[in-house]
Amino acid sequence: MRSILAVGAAVLVAASVSGAREQPPAPIETALPAPHFGAVSSGPFSPVSLRRLRPLGPGAPPWARGLYRRSTRVLVALTDPRSGAMIAGERDGWDYVWPRDASAGAMALEAAGLRPEARRVTSFLAGLDLDEAARFYPDGSGVPGRTAAGDGEGWVAAAERTIDGTVPVATAERTIEGTVLSRGSIRPQTQDGPLSWRDRQDYGENVSGDLLGNAIASGVPAAEIKERFLTPRGLVREQGSHDLDSVAAWAATAFPSPGLRGAIETTLLGLTRESTPYGIPPMESWTPGEVWTAPTAWSAWALTELGDTSTADRLLGELHRAETPQGTLPERVDATDGHPTSTTPLAWSHAFAILALQARYPGQAP
Repeated sequence: MRSILAVGAAVLVAASVSGAREQPPAPIETALPAPHFGAVSSGPFSPVSLRRLRPLGPGAPPWARGLYRRSTRVLVALTDPRSGAMIAGERDGWDYVWPRDASAGAMALEAAGLRPEARRVTSFLAGLDLDEAARFYPDGSGVPGRTAAGDGEGWVAAAERTIDGTVPVATAERTIEGTVLSRGSIRPQTQDGPLSWRDRQDYGENVSGDLLGNAIASGVPAAEIKERFLTPRGLVREQGSHDLDSVAAWAATAFPSPGLRGAIETTLLGLTRESTPYGIPPMESWTPGEVWTAPTAWSAWALTELGDTSTADRLLGELHRAETPQGTLPERVDATDGHPTSTTPLAWSHAFAILALQARYPGQAP
């Protein structure tokens, strides 16, 4: 059994999907976190409000029910109940708000029946200047060092659409713990054309270019995506590459594009044929020897939506094996023995676990 504190055996230098560049190995705490910003006694994120949690359907196995409940606890613990700022993790370098991560978290809270909590998160995101940075402090100011990603605006818009589109069109200046945030506006619920996505970083945050995930999140038409990214093996991260990218799954879930269904399935089946007992990497040739929990979960979600529950169940089983003894999901794990090699728990991973499990075992509101 993997120990509570996982210690890396070598200096990790790969770029993190959701966090900072790795520092020399330090003990990784894997327990469920306490409320990072403190608890509240009433309103969204309070114990009374969280009683509205939508359970999984009757077909869900016990391990899935446990992971689902713990995942909601992680998202609640990592969110400021007053402002809605959802950080990626508690570890230094991950204690920031990534728009894509927090948007997925809001969608997961909505799927779990926690709409007031989801709305609070999207309200925070609406106040961010998404062109300022890739990451934000919990007070809403940009974290220097990384330019804006090409998928942030699309993710925030998707979260708003999912929750029901009733968030006000614009937000006035608001105060969080005495800090005034800049005026922001809600992204439109429909768009006339693709958002700004070219020559920007994507979820990998290690290269800028015209990248698949940004194109999907920004509403690029299926025909153009096929022209740019489709190979005989499936969808790749960038034109001219040969490495399949699991982010194709987003076009079957958060950003549904019916014209890409066949290409998505081909891509995900290609990646899952090479999966480990603990899941898959985000894309081929990425951090050899490690697999990532968020892409494993989002691929299971997409395959469920595509009707391939057999392969989805295989990935969900691998996700389950990647859990720590405390039932938390690391950002990534060693592909041979499943020990955590990065931040644990990671909000993004738990968000996609909720979304995948609700899609696979849909439940009714209590």
